[in-house]
Amino acid sequence: MDTRDVSQTDAPTSCQGKLQVPTEKEREALAAMKSIKERVRALKKRLTALKASGHDETTGEIRGLEKDLAQLKVRWDEWEQKREKAAKERMILLGHEKK
Repeated sequence: MDTRDVSQTDAPTSCQGKLQVPTEKEREALAAMKSIKERVRALKKRLTALKASGHDETTGEIRGLEKDLAQLKVRWDEWEQKREKAAKERMILLGHEKK
């Protein structure tokens, strides 16, 4: 026999509106982060190829790629913070966290 309190396990019967999970803000951040990740993969692949070939003495392309990677890391961190903030807002709206 199940002795759980039904009021704690059942979802509310009425709702003012459907909350999408993940939220629009979370989806925006995740899409931006996915784009950054794809760009990082491409840059790292090019960087590995350049380092293996040893043909960067005159162009300085490796330094430029490393600079681009550092900038992408900063952008990633910014989007990660936005994603975390959006997730926290969602959890507050769902009643799982307090303000």
